[in-house]
Amino acid sequence: MISKTAMIAVIGRPNVGKSTLVNAMVGEKISIVSPKPQTTRYRIFGVAERGDTQLVFADTPGFHRARNKLGEYMVKVVADSVADVDAACLVVEPKANVGRQEELLIGRIKELGIPAVLAINKIDTVPKEELLAVIAAYAEKHDFASVVPISAKRAEGIDILFDELCKFAAEGPQLFPDDMMTDQTERQICAELIREKMLIALESEVPHGVNVEITSFKERDDGVDEVDATIYCEKQSHKGIIIGKNGEMLKKIGEAARADMEKMLGAKVFLQTWVKVKENWRDSGANLRSFGFTEE
Repeated sequence: MISKTAMIAVIGRPNVGKSTLVNAMVGEKISIVSPKPQTTRYRIFGVAERGDTQLVFADTPGFHRARNKLGEYMVKVVADSVADVDAACLVVEPKANVGRQEELLIGRIKELGIPAVLAINKIDTVPKEELLAVIAAYAEKHDFASVVPISAKRAEGIDILFDELCKFAAEGPQLFPDDMMTDQTERQICAELIREKMLIALESEVPHGVNVEITSFKERDDGVDEVDATIYCEKQSHKGIIIGKNGEMLKKIGEAARADMEKMLGAKVFLQTWVKVKENWRDSGANLRSFGFTEE
């Protein structure tokens, strides 16, 4: 029975592996991942339990310099997320220099006076002896409650990090029901899975200028889930790239997304996708609000 809980903000610059870490902690894929930065656009809660303790992880967008109104929204989400938690988990790469983004996040942690754990991710990419210099560099900037080297991709060090974060749990009722692993609806996860496949399949700026909306989600009597999705992009030329020659690219994206949807939903999925143009939607307040990028 859950008797202790803690809310943990998982923060860091883009592409350091925050979503991969949250997925590893929760034990299910609740946040999409890709090699491209700024994959996560809004705060996603992931729930994990061990014994009598429930940890709720807030997966946040990568902290970056905003170049449009969507970017400004994402940066604000990070700042607001840190303000309402029991502790922060700063995820960094194994580099022996503290970057500007990390310094700003550490400054925010100090300003709020919240405890923080440093998770040095991607340790499988460097010799172990190099980690001492990384630890020393960050120790000069902040007195972290603990420092845990991990590889989120390989699930190395995850149990140790979990134990360290459990130290911030306090007596109180559980925040999420036992059968709930995330605050995301099935529709939201399906939309994000499509966007994930676009981030992986498409080059350059095209996938960053897309948004996906599930326009219909029906559970049919024959056990098939019928999903209709509209992909919005910013330029007519991007629409052609997304669809591809004879529709091959859109078909590739749809097939990959459908496979993940079927794993998540535990049912056969009939997926239909359409592509529409909304010029410069990332800089339109009205479009951002219509897509759900609104202040809570």
